[in-house]
Amino acid sequence: MTQMHPIPTADQGYHYGVMRRAIDLIDNADDPMHLDDIARQMDMSPAHFQRLFSRWVGVSPKRYQQYLMLGQAKAMLREQTTTLQAAHSVGLSGTGRLHDLFLRWEAMSPGEFAKGGEGLTINWGWFDSPFGRALVTGTKKGICGMALAAEMGEDVAREDLFKRWPHAQFVQDADALRPWVTTAFGAGAGAAEKAPLLMMGAPFQIKVWEALLHIPSGQVTTYSDIAQAIGHPKAVRAVGTAVGRNPVSWLIPCHRALRKSGALGGYHWGLPVKRAMLAFEAARAEA
Repeated sequence: MTQMHPIPTADQGYHYGVMRRAIDLIDNADDPMHLDDIARQMDMSPAHFQRLFSRWVGVSPKRYQQYLMLGQAKAMLREQTTTLQAAHSVGLSGTGRLHDLFLRWEAMSPGEFAKGGEGLTINWGWFDSPFGRALVTGTKKGICGMALAAEMGEDVAREDLFKRWPHAQFVQDADALRPWVTTAFGAGAGAAEKAPLLMMGAPFQIKVWEALLHIPSGQVTTYSDIAQAIGHPKAVRAVGTAVGRNPVSWLIPCHRALRKSGALGGYHWGLPVKRAMLAFEAARAEA
């Protein structure tokens, strides 16, 4: 299993707020920004900002800017692509290496999925994540949803997840989910207990999401490669739709799927988040 650098959890809400503003500045600048200029706009000393930024992402602001360049996705596709052929040769299954998060998973049966969550109690709560506020939902079997609200807002994110299981009973209970969420974001890395993941989708969607779980952090693949890996090489468009319908951001890493051209493609939770995730993972893999 690939070693995972624990994702910072202390003061995440504050850190992400600062980092989000800094990333927006870096992302929208015509030229690379000097550390002093970024720090000044953050109302911080350069030394303090550099320490805070480096603790969040694992590399300096200067190095991170290189990962946010528009050509980064194409470079990753050339140099850090997971073909999924090895996974395809042994058959995609939950017994394989589930990328580098400490997860165990099971899938809801087609019959259960067809009921739209009828008879299910789904707990939900808001948590800080490396990418802003995250709405997490879960049943007694595991996490079934994770929406990132940085781009779409909290109300839209909540409606987005809740409408996927219209007949379920939703109960606000963040404490019931907190141990799983803490482990899923890396603080529990190395612990014997794994964060359980319940994949609630149609059979084809689950095949696609299972393939995504085999993409290591810091690497990417293409929609066409996923289609090949699941035995449907002509279903590239359907694969793209299934990737977009993934309800569990970050844990089922749909942000690691790119178009064959190297273009980012869509991202349900917002393209700025996808770019930040890819840069974050590439930088931490290097660090």
